[in-house]
Amino acid sequence: MSLEIGLILGAIVALLVLSAFFNLSETALTAASRARMHALEQEGNKRAILVNRLLRAPERMIGAVLLGNTLVDVLAASLAANLAVALFGDVGLVYASAVVTILIVIFSAVLPKTYALAWSDRTALLVAPAMRFFIWLLMPATIAIQAIVRLLLKLTPSKRDDAANILAADEEIRGTIELQKHEGAVAKIDAAMLGGILDLKDLQVLDVMMHRTKMETVDAEEPPRLIIQVVLNSQYSRLPIWKDSPDNIVGVLHTKDLLAALNRADWDPDKIDVRSIASAPWFVPDTTSLKDQLSQFLKRKAQLALVVDEYGEVQGLVTLEDILEEIVGQIADEHDTHETPIRPQSDGSVSVDGTVAIRDLNRAMDWDLPDEEATTVAGLVMHEAQTIPEAGQTFTFYGYRFEIARRQRNRITGVRVRRLKAKSASGSEAGLSPATKGS
Repeated sequence: MSLEIGLILGAIVALLVLSAFFNLSETALTAASRARMHALEQEGNKRAILVNRLLRAPERMIGAVLLGNTLVDVLAASLAANLAVALFGDVGLVYASAVVTILIVIFSAVLPKTYALAWSDRTALLVAPAMRFFIWLLMPATIAIQAIVRLLLKLTPSKRDDAANILAADEEIRGTIELQKHEGAVAKIDAAMLGGILDLKDLQVLDVMMHRTKMETVDAEEPPRLIIQVVLNSQYSRLPIWKDSPDNIVGVLHTKDLLAALNRADWDPDKIDVRSIASAPWFVPDTTSLKDQLSQFLKRKAQLALVVDEYGEVQGLVTLEDILEEIVGQIADEHDTHETPIRPQSDGSVSVDGTVAIRDLNRAMDWDLPDEEATTVAGLVMHEAQTIPEAGQTFTFYGYRFEIARRQRNRITGVRVRRLKAKSASGSEAGLSPATKGS
């Protein structure tokens, strides 16, 4: 009997050690310095090569960790429960649950993760070979679970979750970033940039493009002297050219190409054929993800693309800078003349242009306004109000108060937003349903 108890206790200890290994490996590999691993790989370090190979397919690593960790924790709890019931009766189940929970939290989670964060590079190199083995061992089960999850998600009424994957690495990485930010290990601005990179695959060019109503364009039929004047007055280095109709974009004029042509023409504008020096327009669908568009920009060595809808109609344009701003925030240079679109006020409210992206407002003010149904602040107000409000009207939803400051025709051009303090009594101050006040 004592031998059997000893074997069970040994198995429980082994399972807890295995659980600690999974937690240690996940944290170490996630927190390891990519630059350090790359440098070691260049020096021929075989373990660094293996670490980089694992990091290039993080979903496999996270899937193996989730599956393996769940399996060993459940087995450890089951063995402990059976042993405790045999020794102490039914009350032993309570003892086993309490003891195993404490052991898992302290020795299999907190301690390994703490050590892995302190010595992430060294630990990642140490655990990489074993993690490769477990990823290979658990891969059939991981693939089967992914297939079952996708099948179940397709059976739900909503289609938005069909592409979801609980074994994907993104949410795990987001959680690690948030944890490091709250603990002070990662600066707020760095956490925002890392989150912006993860968001690229979830955003479309439609979400960040400059709408066609704001585009600066050039009429190809105008005299060259007038076109040069338009280019000089513009803050942009690339301007779309249209012919017959503003929707018929026939080229993109670059200021450097224009200057080169002027130089060849002895600085005589009348000798220039603007159409001949313009580059061919590049059209992309408005549903293209920012991740794919960024890859295309880098592949084509281009910085501007025209966005079209499913009917081929031009909706706007997107630039490389627009995508980079989703990662690093607003980029301004010496030629930017626009007024700051997000203006905090002394009374705690924020004045924003209607076209400001909700994501930009959330990032600037550390807010949490939803952006699933609308891209801009004006779009969010109209979506919740189910109408185009008049100037002076106020709405309260999602714990924020929106006052319409300016409206031009059917467009909301200015909004004053204030974050409300939640009330413990009724909660009406921060209610989720829109509440409208008259102007």
